[in-house]
Amino acid sequence: MASDGQAEHSDQVLDGLDARLLLLLTDEPRLGVLECSRRLGVARGTVQARLDRLVARGVLTGFPPALDLAAMGYGLTAFAVLEIAQGRRQEVSEGLAAINEVCEVHATTGQGDLFVRMVARSNDDLQHVIDEIVDVPGVQRLSTSIALSTPVPPRVRPLLERIR
Repeated sequence: MASDGQAEHSDQVLDGLDARLLLLLTDEPRLGVLECSRRLGVARGTVQARLDRLVARGVLTGFPPALDLAAMGYGLTAFAVLEIAQGRRQEVSEGLAAINEVCEVHATTGQGDLFVRMVARSNDDLQHVIDEIVDVPGVQRLSTSIALSTPVPPRVRPLLERIR
């Protein structure tokens, strides 16, 4: 490995500078390119080129604000494993996307076909969301679990710190 943290292999998606830049933006997403370059000790053009490359490669997909769903009134998070009819994944996914409280859907292996993260304002509201999901054509069965806490929130920091 080179002394500046550059990757040994050219096929590696991120190098040390990329990781440090992404960590900086993870901690302070409102920083501008000039301030990033100052903090990283590299030229402004280098930071801009790195950001452009990360966007072009699909690594950096945007700068959305971090939102607290509980503070927005959605204090209940639940997960559902859905079993769906064969060949209906696209149709079911589109139906799920039309339900505002559905935050994520993942096609999976194992017990079910789709894994869904959803939010609700209350238990009654969750029942309404579940009813909407069950009504999506192609959904055959679902099993729901309510999240009691989030001991490890969504994160990428450990992966970036491994690279830097």
